[in-house]
Amino acid sequence: MIMDLSDLRNNPDLVEDIEKSTLRMVTLAIYDYRTLARDIFKAEFDPVSDIGEDITREALDRLGMSRIDQRLFGKIDYKRARYLFHPEYAVRQALFIDSKSEKIEGQNTATLQLSQLSMEVRQKRAGKEIQIKGKIPEVIDLKGVQYITTTIFVKYNYDRDKEQGVNELKSITIAAVPMGILQDRYNPSSSDTIWLAGRNAPSLGEEFRVRLSFARLKQKASWRVQEIPMLSDEFSWSS
Repeated sequence: MIMDLSDLRNNPDLVEDIEKSTLRMVTLAIYDYRTLARDIFKAEFDPVSDIGEDITREALDRLGMSRIDQRLFGKIDYKRARYLFHPEYAVRQALFIDSKSEKIEGQNTATLQLSQLSMEVRQKRAGKEIQIKGKIPEVIDLKGVQYITTTIFVKYNYDRDKEQGVNELKSITIAAVPMGILQDRYNPSSSDTIWLAGRNAPSLGEEFRVRLSFARLKQKASWRVQEIPMLSDEFSWSS
């Protein structure tokens, strides 16, 4: 009844299907919550990073989803062990959703740590090719039970109204980060990559970071990046 994940590496199309279905669920939750999200950004004075995390959690809790009584670990804001149901299969999923709030000027990228990735980062930095493996397993074994890992990133793009002293939420970007099994499709080499250099200084001993380019990811698969506007009720799924 529950899918055996032992042969998952030989079925990348299935992985794509699971990640697409998950992105639809998260996008719907955030879209339905967008008006409240805009009001919260304007009214609250907590750090914007905390506001974004709270909005994501509240939006998903309001929508609701299946739940498995299993604790997940990792440096990610929202974690949920759950069942994902499809007409042809059911699968146990370790769902990781990270949130970030950033001024509108940074809306084209998302900064990630290796602890938020299962894919290997292949890119060029300072003229050198690098290959660094993400730290999330593609399949997590917990108490003898396997869960496929899926990572979604929610980016709250805001601007600061200095006259009123409030933050204006301008748009929300939601992206499905490809997992390691899809390496050859999304980042086969340092010259064919979805990554940009991250905002970290190795000379200062800062932890490695990498920036996900939404434009590059959309070129690979346009559905993987969804943009939710604030000014209109119109939203079209990018496919």
